Amino acid sequence: MEERRPRLDARPRNSHTNHRGPMDGELPPRARNQASNPPASALRGGVSHPGRHPRANNHPAAYWQREERFRAMGRNPHQGRRNQEGHASDEARDQRHDQENDTRWRNGNQECRNRRPPWSNDNFQQWRTPHQKPTEQPQQAKKLGYKFLESLLQKDPSEVVITLATSLGLKELLSHSSMKSNFLELICQVLRKACSSKMDRQSVLHVLGILKNSKFLKVCLPAYVVGMITEPIPDIRNQYPEHISNIISLLQDLVSVFPASSVQETSMLVSLLPTSLNALRASGVDIEEETEKNLEKVQTIIEHLQEKRREGTLRVDTYTLVQPEAEDHVESYRTMPVYPTYNEVHLDERPFLRPNIISGKYDSTAIYLDTHFRLLREDFVRPLREGILELLQSFEDQGLRKRKFDDIRIYFDTRIITPMCSSSGIVYKVQFDTKPLKFVRWQNSKRLLYGSLVCMSKDNFETFLFATVSNREQEDLCRGIVQLCFNEQSQQLLAEVQPSDSFLMVETTAYFEAYRHVLEGLQEVQEEDVPFQRNIVECDSHVKEPRYLLMGGRYDFTPLIENPSATGEFLRNVEGLRHPRINVLDPSQWPSKEALKLDDSQMEALQFALTRELAIIQGPPGTGKTYVGLKIVQALLTNESVWQISLQKFPILVVCYTNHALDQFLEGIYKCQKTSIVRVGGRSNSEILKQFTLRELRNKREFRRNLPMHLRRAYMSIMTQMKESEQELHEGAKTLECTMRGVLREQYLQKYISPQHWESLMNGPVQDSGWICFKYWKHSMIWSGSFHLYLFLLAQAEGDEEEEGEEESSLIEIAEEADLIQADRVIEEEEVVRPQRRKKEESGADQELAKMLLAMRLDHCGPGTAAGQEQATGEWQTQRNQKKKMKKRVKDELRKLNTMTAAEANEIEDVWQLDLSSRWQLYRLWLQLYQADTRRKILSYERQYRTSAERMAELRLQEDLHILKDAQVVGMTTTGAAKYRQILQKVEPRIVIVEEAAEVLEAHTIATLSKACQHLILIGDHQQLRPSANVYDLAKNFNLEVSLFERLVKVNIPFVRLNYQKLSVCALHRMCPEIARLLTHIYQDLENHPSVLNYEKIKGVSSNLFFVEHSFPEQEIQEGKSHQNQHEAHFVVELCKYFLCQEYLPSQITILTTYTGQLFCLRKLMPAKTFAGVRVHVVDKYQGEENDIILLSLVRSNQEGKVGFLQISNRICVALSRAKKGMYCIGNMQMLAKVPLWSKIIHTLRENNQIGPMLRLCCQNHPDTHTLVSKASDFQKVPEGGCSLPCEFRLGCGHVCTRACHPYDSSHKEFQCMKPCQKVICQDGHRCPLVCFQECQPCQVKVPKTIPRCGHEQMVPCSVPESDFCCQEPCSKSLRCGHRCSHPCGEDCVQLCSEMVTVKLKCGHSQQVKCGHVEDLMYGGLPVKCTTKCGTILDCGHPCPGSCHSCFEGRFHERCQQPCKRLLICSHKCQEPCTGECPPCQRTCQNRCVHSQCKKKCGELCSPCVEPCVWRCQHYQCTKLCSEPCNRPPCYVPCTKLLVCGHPCIGLCGEPCPKKCRICHMDEVTQIFFGFEDEPDARFVQLEDCSHIFEVQALDRYMNEQKDDEVAIRLKVCPICQVPIRKNLRYGTSIKQRLEEIEIIKEKIQGSAGEIATSQERLKALLERKSLLHQLLPEDFLMIKEKLAQKNLSVKDLGLVENYISFYDHLASLWDSLKKMHVLEQKRVRTRLDQVHEWLAKKRLSFTSQELSDLRSEIQRLTYLVNLLTRYKIAEKKVKDSIAVEVYSVQNILEKTCKFTQEDEQLVQEKMEALKATLPCSGLGISEEERVQIVSAIGYPRGHWFKCRNGHIYVIGDCGGAMERGTCPDCKEVIGGTNHTLERSNQLASEMDGAQHAAWSDTANNLMNFEEIQRMM
Repeated sequence: MEERRPRLDARPRNSHTNHRGPMDGELPPRARNQASNPPASALRGGVSHPGRHPRANNHPAAYWQREERFRAMGRNPHQGRRNQEGHASDEARDQRHDQENDTRWRNGNQECRNRRPPWSNDNFQQWRTPHQKPTEQPQQAKKLGYKFLESLLQKDPSEVVITLATSLGLKELLSHSSMKSNFLELICQVLRKACSSKMDRQSVLHVLGILKNSKFLKVCLPAYVVGMITEPIPDIRNQYPEHISNIISLLQDLVSVFPASSVQETSMLVSLLPTSLNALRASGVDIEEETEKNLEKVQTIIEHLQEKRREGTLRVDTYTLVQPEAEDHVESYRTMPVYPTYNEVHLDERPFLRPNIISGKYDSTAIYLDTHFRLLREDFVRPLREGILELLQSFEDQGLRKRKFDDIRIYFDTRIITPMCSSSGIVYKVQFDTKPLKFVRWQNSKRLLYGSLVCMSKDNFETFLFATVSNREQEDLCRGIVQLCFNEQSQQLLAEVQPSDSFLMVETTAYFEAYRHVLEGLQEVQEEDVPFQRNIVECDSHVKEPRYLLMGGRYDFTPLIENPSATGEFLRNVEGLRHPRINVLDPSQWPSKEALKLDDSQMEALQFALTRELAIIQGPPGTGKTYVGLKIVQALLTNESVWQISLQKFPILVVCYTNHALDQFLEGIYKCQKTSIVRVGGRSNSEILKQFTLRELRNKREFRRNLPMHLRRAYMSIMTQMKESEQELHEGAKTLECTMRGVLREQYLQKYISPQHWESLMNGPVQDSGWICFKYWKHSMIWSGSFHLYLFLLAQAEGDEEEEGEEESSLIEIAEEADLIQADRVIEEEEVVRPQRRKKEESGADQELAKMLLAMRLDHCGPGTAAGQEQATGEWQTQRNQKKKMKKRVKDELRKLNTMTAAEANEIEDVWQLDLSSRWQLYRLWLQLYQADTRRKILSYERQYRTSAERMAELRLQEDLHILKDAQVVGMTTTGAAKYRQILQKVEPRIVIVEEAAEVLEAHTIATLSKACQHLILIGDHQQLRPSANVYDLAKNFNLEVSLFERLVKVNIPFVRLNYQKLSVCALHRMCPEIARLLTHIYQDLENHPSVLNYEKIKGVSSNLFFVEHSFPEQEIQEGKSHQNQHEAHFVVELCKYFLCQEYLPSQITILTTYTGQLFCLRKLMPAKTFAGVRVHVVDKYQGEENDIILLSLVRSNQEGKVGFLQISNRICVALSRAKKGMYCIGNMQMLAKVPLWSKIIHTLRENNQIGPMLRLCCQNHPDTHTLVSKASDFQKVPEGGCSLPCEFRLGCGHVCTRACHPYDSSHKEFQCMKPCQKVICQDGHRCPLVCFQECQPCQVKVPKTIPRCGHEQMVPCSVPESDFCCQEPCSKSLRCGHRCSHPCGEDCVQLCSEMVTVKLKCGHSQQVKCGHVEDLMYGGLPVKCTTKCGTILDCGHPCPGSCHSCFEGRFHERCQQPCKRLLICSHKCQEPCTGECPPCQRTCQNRCVHSQCKKKCGELCSPCVEPCVWRCQHYQCTKLCSEPCNRPPCYVPCTKLLVCGHPCIGLCGEPCPKKCRICHMDEVTQIFFGFEDEPDARFVQLEDCSHIFEVQALDRYMNEQKDDEVAIRLKVCPICQVPIRKNLRYGTSIKQRLEEIEIIKEKIQGSAGEIATSQERLKALLERKSLLHQLLPEDFLMIKEKLAQKNLSVKDLGLVENYISFYDHLASLWDSLKKMHVLEQKRVRTRLDQVHEWLAKKRLSFTSQELSDLRSEIQRLTYLVNLLTRYKIAEKKVKDSIAVEVYSVQNILEKTCKFTQEDEQLVQEKMEALKATLPCSGLGISEEERVQIVSAIGYPRGHWFKCRNGHIYVIGDCGGAMERGTCPDCKEVIGGTNHTLERSNQLASEMDGAQHAAWSDTANNLMNFEEIQRMM
């Protein structure tokens, strides 16, 4: 079905970019950030009306404000579209109203949700468009009534728009062509309110999309506007202006969002409005000036759009409405695209930039925002712009693939393979060429990290696509695959992109996502909404107190005081102690600094922070910044009532630069104040904080339960839509991906191949038919499709040389570098988590799809087979290198770009005349058509899913908003704050605290603030690390690296600096005075706290601080991107090892370096075994951290004197302030001295002798021994960390320590002496043989000793007493049996003799057993398994393989194990053991044709091939299907080809040429077999199955003849080697006839499906009737039932089940009869029954004839035995002795252990017949003869005999129904009954007459007795 939506023109709007717009109902992209729209003249303006911000109409800008607002609305979470809230309102009436609709909607949608999309093999032609639903009942849309719409007016705009967007009734409501005026007016009011929601952009667009195409807009509104003119009632006329304002607002919304598709409908309505307004004004109605202005603005927009439409430039809804140019021609930053533009990329346009003003004020807030926007944008655009320009200039360079660019990374031959569904929307799987990147180690590389921006182009950047990396998996990257999320403008262009399109992809290293969110935030923020403008913009040094303090709030500082009772000095009375609330603006009321545990500067900072609306706190290293910050937060949280002065609660926002700092700060808050926290940032390493992440809080059940109903309903609705779209999209996307993984089967391409080409392809190269049939068969192992396409595309593949690739940058050795950066970038809530199980499922589905679509797969060893599972014959195997070359050829061809045009293809008549290169070009044309068709079909589902995902993202924002609003503290990283900036505008935090504020770019800080912010606290140190900028020029010359913190300090905004180094409870930095002295060159007033004066000296060195000088040169790595210094690295590692020897813990030592390259060098030298726990970091990553000992490597040392960023004072400050107790630095100090700050530091070091070429090491054990070290090798002088002297410590064992002097383990408690022990350990003087440190053991030297108990002399261990030793001499005593005891003398004699003796077993065989077991054997206490071979000749003629025991003494023989070797119908020999009846063959079927091979089991039915038959030559052609008998005769025309030897072929036309030559191989060819081979004109055929050649006429007769005596149906075989003939086309008819007969036999063996189903049901019914089996053998009953429930049962399976039912039922009957015999007899019979049951339970596929015979025989024996013993028990007291003797004789026969033979059975039958007269058959106590006589005498029919409770027999006359009660004469129990109803305790006596039902009963009355019916039948 064709889509009904019109196809929009996609011609380029300008010279460099193609655009394609959305279909109707599709959401348009954001229009602002277009990469290719030049500024154009237009106007823009604002509209103001009720419900909008009052400032909207005061904005000086022109008239497109509505469009601006829509572009600034929410974005999906991946792109950071965060904005505003929706009010949570759940009115009961509306809930009920909506829940009914929701229930109906779900029920109606259930069928659709569970249905998979129909998917045909013919390129999915059955796919439906988005407007085609599966056959289902239409959903019942709930009508939106007047009261419901009225109730919406009372709700928040967010709730209104979400409710409308998810309601199925909106479309129906707007579809009416007429409605009452008041209802129409209400609809306009509701729609206007819905469109005023700023946070739900996608829902607003969805609602407007419905409105745009509705009759409401096209019919109702025009009629309503026209009707205003004739309205007679004044009151109604006076209300019209308000309704007109609503209509104008809706029109403005429509043209802003859908400028192209709505202009026609809106223009008609706009043309009617002026007339109505004039008429109303004339009738005296007051029209507001604002309404008229707004109408004029809309008219202007419409006119502008109509003009553009006439020009042909307005075709799609992506058209951008832009501002007019200002007088100075500088484009407003608000309309600048965030992404680079065409002109920037191609013309090297230098953007207009202003420097960040750091020494004065800004002229205005607009200039302030403009400055920071442009600088920040240029910081990420410039590297990309300059990189692309450099690339464009280098395109002609031959070595482009190996060239390195400074600003960008390049990826060649990039393909956009397929769309994928993710939680954030549609992402695309993109594949790039990995050859140039083969040295990249992706696990460590910074390439393609999450959030990085890539630019893709296929036309030298004339047009380009922008995307960000959305997911990065290492295993995918190794294969050149990454997932990208394209920006909205690029998404429109993707519709035309095919997987075969090749792009050049350029990546910029900047973290683009953070830039984008901040830039968009700066564009959206209004100038008047920037808080603290007086200080931040105008730089007024007077800072006010927070506004909330003016309300008179008072603080309580009691929680901040650890011991409040000790601080009563500042409280006037006891009452004041309980309620010490003070006015913080009055310094005299504050508690003392001692009470608050603060020093002077910290106290000042706390007071300053709480009393200034903009507080800046500078904290040099170690002065307690975080400690003070936590005190500030604690004071604010415990005095929440002071600043929470409205009904709506606002959280405190805490922003930190890094995840680590955020964790530290929030943990501190939580420990001080158990409060509700929400953490938004990268993955947290804190166990405490994991419960506070957005993901965890979202998943809490109570949160879900408390969500407003409209959000829950919308969630269910959108989620269902997403699932439906995903199901439709998934398989099509996977199909696209498959097309690049191999060669498609031709049946999928047939639709795209012209009929002429298809016929040509199928016919093949006629002249090479013999070559077809033979030469290329050998390649078939990697080809599973048709032979034609294989031959058409593949020739011998030549190996190509691999290109050399580039090495990755210097970061490859840092194992966690990529992960660390990734963790900082990815917000934890947005991490992609795919369970391993789902991955496996997806992988399996992909493999199945590839197997179906592809004839040859590049990622597989062979189609449908595992590697190596090849045919046995060598001629049919493909060599591995051939496969490899062939696959390489296919891979290369698939990636080529050149394709045959349609015109070129049309000129081709015979495709086989093309060369190989042209054939591949033609295939790529077919493939592109296939891909385009598939892409077109899934495009609409892709758009649907994207729209739903964006709406879902907005709902997530609403959920997050509820979470954030309920929190007391919200903690965010700067990245998180940027991404969530819009939601922060709705949360409106009044108080914002920024930690590490001096490291944050000013633009980031401003984007974090909302207009509601009343209190901003910045904590940091601008003299440590500055913000990092991408472009050095912008950082230095435009002051981009100056943070808001530093700028405000520089313009004299008041701030507080912490001056004391402090040992605080927060474990902050604290430096010993020597180290702190260095920082005085940076911080002049820094003081030491007394607590740091008592640090111990660092052990093993002469000074706590030392700088080692050297002049060894650095090494540059990877084009100067980083540096390393091998000398420094080796020195620092050895020094670290030295400190570990001083007994410092690894956790007390940190190695810092200034360059990442040095980091790799260090880690290579540090094995984990030695250095585990030592931390190694780059200085920049260690700010805010500390350790006892810091080892610092400065790296830089070169002749040019380049010091790099070592000249930056901030970095010097960080590097020198990390140590608490000791710091040791190594570097080229002579070179660094050229830097002024380093010069001062070095001067201070020289004054204190703390710098020099050598570090002095001091031995702790020998204080006077010093060692000077200047290089790593010098540490060999102190191998153990002491000095070179020997240790000479005398150990506790008396030996001397063998080590060199070592400071660790000074008491040698851990030392293990390795010398021989030599201690005397016994009286005989024997010495200990162990090593000294091992504990001595009792002496084990053996000495002769006499054992007192027996007098024998034995060699006994020295330490063992003679009395305890067990004498090992053989025991001389004899046992009772006469044999000698086998135990040693010292042990007790054996109880059971183990000598082997021969005994006779019960079965009659003799066997060796242990002597001790003979007695047990005699009395039956010990069962012995007889191992004598059975040897019985089985029914099959082979001897039984079992033993006497395993065959149950001949009763149940084991199965024959001899191989069967009979020839099966398929010509294979039976491989199963001899069973009598061969099972179906289990080998792989060998049947094949030229198209395919059957892969089933040989015994299964083959699927006939339905491809066209390929048997053709120049004279004849078969037109049948491959599996049908051919309709052409064999050709007898001689073959005209020449063999390789040059002689003529001896074969026939159209047949494969025989390998043999009549001349070269004369003896072989003319050898007589059939008799005509030696004739000169004889022609030959070569059998392809075995390669033997035969004279054609004789072989024709042989193949076609049918012998009269030939009974077996089987394939003809080669007359020489007997190999079955399967593959020869000439004899195809004969072969196919034979195969057809074989298939008939197979079908008979397997049984028809109908017969099997009938038998299955019959057996199920039979089983259900076996109540005794169910009752007595429940496990076996279930086993049989399960077998019957299985699918695909065969006739053989059902036969097995039927046998099981029969045998188990017999067994159950016998088991039930045991109770009727004597108790003493029951045990023996039960044992026999158990044996039968055990044997029957063995696993088997069927019963052999031998097994059936054995089983029947044994069950017959047991039936006789049970019958005999039961009858004997009944008549026991009346049996004469002679009869008893006879009974015992029969019993002995039946209880024999050997097989029950026919002779035995005949004898038993005779004797049982003789006993019949004397032994009763029933339990009546009378003989059978007497019973018959009694029943005959009474003369009643069956069913009249009954028995009482105790079994006494009586009869009921007449009808047989009981009519009166009586008394049993024998036992006096009640007998009889009333009203034809028998007494409950009585029952039918069936043993008297065999009746199964009483004569008077429902069963008897309806059916009579069962046997009577049988007799009648």
